Amino acid sequence: MLIRKQFKFEGAHIVRNCSSHRCRENIHGHSYIVEVFLSSDHLDRGYMVMDFSLLDRVKTLVDSFDHTYSLWDGEDDEFKTFIYRYNRRVAEIPVSPSAEGYALLFFYLIDRIIGRTEFRNGESNVTLRAVRVHETATGYAEASREDLALVRFTAADVHFTPGVREDWDNEEWWNLLTL
Repeated sequence: MLIRKQFKFEGAHIVRNCSSHRCRENIHGHSYIVEVFLSSDHLDRGYMVMDFSLLDRVKTLVDSFDHTYSLWDGEDDEFKTFIYRYNRRVAEIPVSPSAEGYALLFFYLIDRIIGRTEFRNGESNVTLRAVRVHETATGYAEASREDLALVRFTAADVHFTPGVREDWDNEEWWNLLTL
């Protein structure tokens, strides 16, 4: 059985090295929708794949990008200094912040979150199937397990400023992902 949970965030970025001059040369933002697809061949005692409340860390992760500048770690140092100087909320990420980059990053991190989720209601074989990131009303990118072959980073390569981390109830969940 397949279930879907939707999350949202408002974010800003520059997508360097893309074809569009507007996207590669200007800070701009989007209203993102992130869809998380999970499946299982078994239902828990409540006849659910899993209760959506168990996705609280996924919500925290996605919310960490809300009103946050997503800074590609390949930017030059002068630009990085500017971004950090004028923004409290920055996520420095090891992928270009395109819809494809976000989908891959979120799939990788959410898969790690699901793998560390404590199930207590008879859930089993809960598997992350896909993460779909809508950048606009007409376009999205979707990452699935086979796309993990494209990953050339770890969770330790993702850095959030204190302005992001102060909204977390604790940092333990993130520290476990980066191990």
